Amino acid sequence: MPTFKIFRYNPKSGGPAYFQTYELPEKKGMTVLDGLYHILENIDSTLAFRSSCRQGVCGSCAMHIGGQYRLACETQVVDIGNLVAIRPLSHMKIVRDLVVDLDPFFAKYTEIKPYLIPAGEPPVREFKQSPKERAKLDPYVDCILCAACYSSCPVAGTDEKYLGPQALLKALRYVADSRDGATGERLAYLASDFGAFRCHTIFNCQQVCPKELDPSSAIAKLKMKSLWAKFTGRMRQTG
Repeated sequence: MPTFKIFRYNPKSGGPAYFQTYELPEKKGMTVLDGLYHILENIDSTLAFRSSCRQGVCGSCAMHIGGQYRLACETQVVDIGNLVAIRPLSHMKIVRDLVVDLDPFFAKYTEIKPYLIPAGEPPVREFKQSPKERAKLDPYVDCILCAACYSSCPVAGTDEKYLGPQALLKALRYVADSRDGATGERLAYLASDFGAFRCHTIFNCQQVCPKELDPSSAIAKLKMKSLWAKFTGRMRQTG
């Protein structure tokens, strides 16, 4: 019989945080998210957590499960064991129980300007891109912004200005896009003290990504591209 040990905290109550245990019935194929819904619907309706798609697409149910950041909808209880310890994502304010305030996380994403910027006037027709050019984006486009990498990053936990692995991975997606015309400006921003060179290359982000992406490698590429742009005079400061 699996037992869930869940972090509980309601800042409005004024009480301390604590762990609460729940015993669940045996069920073949049960995911951690299935277990959380069983608790919510049958045992304790006060439990707070996030979820949406239940298919590993939206990233809403990312949390710390069994010693690692994972998606609850993709994590089988049988793979964790009879005792499943669950706590919220790190480096963000806890709203309640397993729900955290993601506003700072998405603010970092907004800072990298996650959209194509034309080199001159906006185009009057669609930008064409070859299959070879599009293939260069494959290692970066599957990020679902679940914040698992951000929560596992010790730099993000100690430097509130650091963009974080998720934002830097997404930034490379635009730097590598043949249709984008702001490469120099982007690299100048990403080479700042709170950008790519703030990364300590610890590889936590690489280990926890549910989509098997490699933010560490993406950040290393941004460092090389930034140095190349600087020494060739192609880095352009803005503002």
